[in-house]
Amino acid sequence: MDLTVDDFAANIGSTEPVAVVGLATRATPPGDVRLVTAPVGIDWIQPAEMTIQCGAGTPVDDVAQALAEHGQQIPFPPGGTIGGALAVGHSGIRRLAYGAMRDALLQTHYVGSTGKVVKAGGPTVKNVSGFDLCRLMVGSRGTLGFLGDVILRTRPISAYEQWFTSDRDPWTLLTGLFRPTTVLWDGAATWVLLEGHEGDVTEMAEAYGLNPIDRPPELPSGGRWSMAPSELPSLRVAQPGSFIAEIGVGVVHHTRPRPSRQVDPVQAQLHARIKGEFDPTGRLNPGVDVLTVI
Repeated sequence: MDLTVDDFAANIGSTEPVAVVGLATRATPPGDVRLVTAPVGIDWIQPAEMTIQCGAGTPVDDVAQALAEHGQQIPFPPGGTIGGALAVGHSGIRRLAYGAMRDALLQTHYVGSTGKVVKAGGPTVKNVSGFDLCRLMVGSRGTLGFLGDVILRTRPISAYEQWFTSDRDPWTLLTGLFRPTTVLWDGAATWVLLEGHEGDVTEMAEAYGLNPIDRPPELPSGGRWSMAPSELPSLRVAQPGSFIAEIGVGVVHHTRPRPSRQVDPVQAQLHARIKGEFDPTGRLNPGVDVLTVI
């Protein structure tokens, strides 16, 4: 990396308001504060350990391409930077099988509000030492610290994968199929992604009457709603085609923006205490309210 984490910290400084910017694909950077960019580049890939270290400013697509050469992947949505994806914390549509994005982050060097570099987490998959502080950064949108570099857990690319569609009840498919990677539903149709050995995938699909398709449905871009998985059946009253829900996860991609909701007072108080500890002067990504955008 041309820019080291120490260089990154020096650019951030310790006094004036500052915001971090990547490729601006997930959020619009504020125009009234100084902007900094995170280090870019892949430091190393350890295929046997299924880990990778890279700068937070490295494009997600570059990391995906480099890992594919080793038959591995990370469960990040395409586009943008690694740091931006972690800061926003929106997992990809394979979360049902791969888990939340925060599960992929093993270690980070981040820069706090004092301008000092802080190491959080450990470089191994089975790390249990200390507090899992690095995962607190996931979804914090840079309001607690700016990610400099990260060590991520990778996953093997499946030998075979296939998308299918069906008019069957999505919850029946969720519980009946063996470890589906993704189950999507728009109130009428259901889409399923299955991974594994080709013969096993074909056999399951035939048993449940699934029809193979070339690609997944296009997700609506109006708003990203978060609901409890048990609440998703209530969407049956909505007009089919206005949303696509991730069954078993609770994320809903809708044509309309997410309805406003009242922030839980206890949650707000806890958030304020954490923010006060990490960034008491509010200089990191000022104006970003995590509780109103998650």
